Amino acid sequence: MCPERQAQIKADVRRHRVNKGLTPEPPIGSSVSDKELMELVAGTSPAMGRFFSIPPFPCEFGSISGPACSAHSCAVMCADRPVKTMAFAHEVGIVWIMQTLIRIVTVWVLFVGAFAFRSGAGVQSPPNILFCFADDWGRYAGIYAGLEDRPSPNQVVRTPNIDRVAREGVLFKNAYVTAPSCTPCRSSVLSGQYFWRTRRGAILRNAQWDSSIPSYPLLLREAGYHIGKSYKVWSPGTPVDAPYGRQEHAYESAGREFNNFSENVTRMVREGMSFTEARNSLLEQIRRNFADFLAARKQGQPFCFWFGPTLTHREYEKGSGKALWGIEADSLKGKLPAFMPDVAEVRADYADYLGEVQAWDAGIGVLLRELESAGELDRTIVVLSGDHGMPGVPGGKCNLYDYGVAVALMARGPGIKAGRVVDDFVNLMDLAPTFLDLGGVRPPSVMTGRSFADVLHSPKSGQVDPGRTWVVTGRERHVDTARPGNLPYPQRALRTKDFLYVRNFAPDRWPVGSPGFELDADAPSLEMVERVTRATFADFDASPTKAWLFAQRKSPQWEWHYNYAFGKRPGEELYDLRKDPDQVKNRATDPAYAKIRKELSERLMKVLTETQDPRVIGDGLTFERPPYTDVEAPAGAKKGKKSRGQE
Repeated sequence: MCPERQAQIKADVRRHRVNKGLTPEPPIGSSVSDKELMELVAGTSPAMGRFFSIPPFPCEFGSISGPACSAHSCAVMCADRPVKTMAFAHEVGIVWIMQTLIRIVTVWVLFVGAFAFRSGAGVQSPPNILFCFADDWGRYAGIYAGLEDRPSPNQVVRTPNIDRVAREGVLFKNAYVTAPSCTPCRSSVLSGQYFWRTRRGAILRNAQWDSSIPSYPLLLREAGYHIGKSYKVWSPGTPVDAPYGRQEHAYESAGREFNNFSENVTRMVREGMSFTEARNSLLEQIRRNFADFLAARKQGQPFCFWFGPTLTHREYEKGSGKALWGIEADSLKGKLPAFMPDVAEVRADYADYLGEVQAWDAGIGVLLRELESAGELDRTIVVLSGDHGMPGVPGGKCNLYDYGVAVALMARGPGIKAGRVVDDFVNLMDLAPTFLDLGGVRPPSVMTGRSFADVLHSPKSGQVDPGRTWVVTGRERHVDTARPGNLPYPQRALRTKDFLYVRNFAPDRWPVGSPGFELDADAPSLEMVERVTRATFADFDASPTKAWLFAQRKSPQWEWHYNYAFGKRPGEELYDLRKDPDQVKNRATDPAYAKIRKELSERLMKVLTETQDPRVIGDGLTFERPPYTDVEAPAGAKKGKKSRGQE
């Protein structure tokens, strides 16, 4: 290439600040070197790798692209050298030349688009991102009922706004959290890494955030996004919401009462309001908080917003499912899994939980309508999910069974074809690199999550990415004082389409916490068990279901259910999901399953080793020592009921 042409290209590209490795348009405030700019023009930048898959060829013309550049780069750079270009064409053939010309035109269109964007010609900017993430919301939404082949609570719950997002976009059948505990799960979502890589973010109580760990919201902020949040992002832990900039980006001045929906609405009704008035009062707080956030951004600036209410976290106003939402407990009869006692007390507890899910759905509806009113809905990627399964029930929160780690996931927005249902397995740590990918930001190499933007943008249903057929989950410590010595219950699991394999590293410990008493005379009262999580089995949230089960501890009829909920477990568990979807028959010692057990065990350990899980490297006791076994200092909270989302 002649020096004059080279200088001209460099000047043109520098003027438009094309950023290497990201989108053709650079984020605000970015800067690049001359070498990086020329690499992008030449097509050798990683950014071009997103659009092309071209093998490298030795470049006889050398110059700025180095000793080797892509074939299409040679054609672009040597366009002013027709003789050598034609000689090259004869060597590679007419077919290759036609493909190259198509690629050249595509590159040119991309550059024209990028330049037009920077000159204000109206080319679309990166999408907005609205992430709605509820506490303790498992896989509960009416839209899932149509995918299930047996009765379930999804046939009872009504979620029109959640269902709308799924219908207008893509619904995931196999989404899982890395850990069924609030803080570790959120550490994973925000960092894009397995929870065990987030240092003290890997535990719940006494967690601390390490600011050296990159988090996707702050990376998007650096790339020019306007970021904000309402309610819970990362807690319990210190500093609260640290991976989202602490409270710097909080929009909550209109109120936080939605977080305790059933209690507040019940109180307001008792004080004379109608249910509709009380509900709308709380929903208006959501709307005003979000409207304040939208009003604070610069014109045309893409945004990233986190909506994280805690209403689906314990505890709920008892009887509110029926009183506020008309959910009859008996409508759940015959729709609970095999490990759940199908009795009136448990069904009523479920009804209250589903009432909170319906309130959560109403809150999502407020945000969708506000986006429509602002003309931003079709420019916004809307993603809905939760941090783990239902609390205060057997097999749910703090368990690696599906009831504990399987969650809802659906998304709609630009580039997402409507009406799709996909089978691909997604671990929620994949959200961080996906959001960064969508925002034109290269995910840091430290992230173990993998972007599924390709799945979102595919027109296909069913299995889109053939490599997405499994996930790994785990847990360490939840409540700090749940066991003597403040020790965790270390578990890891591998979930595939047909099997669940669980490794319990300390089977001598109590999975959901120690009983806390030896003599029955010292047992806590049922009222305490229902209202105070730490009264007994502290990794199992206080609830009416927990109290009912605790009352059956001497009943032969309910002995199996009691032991399933609270009892110790063997070192290995293996469930054949083809025959046992509720995961209640352990096949780990069955000779017929010896081969698959060995295979899954080896696969699990390979993942743990490759990702440097402290549980399997070194002496494996990192999480057994301070500061991971320190007890959380008293927070100095007001006397009375703990606010939701804190256990």
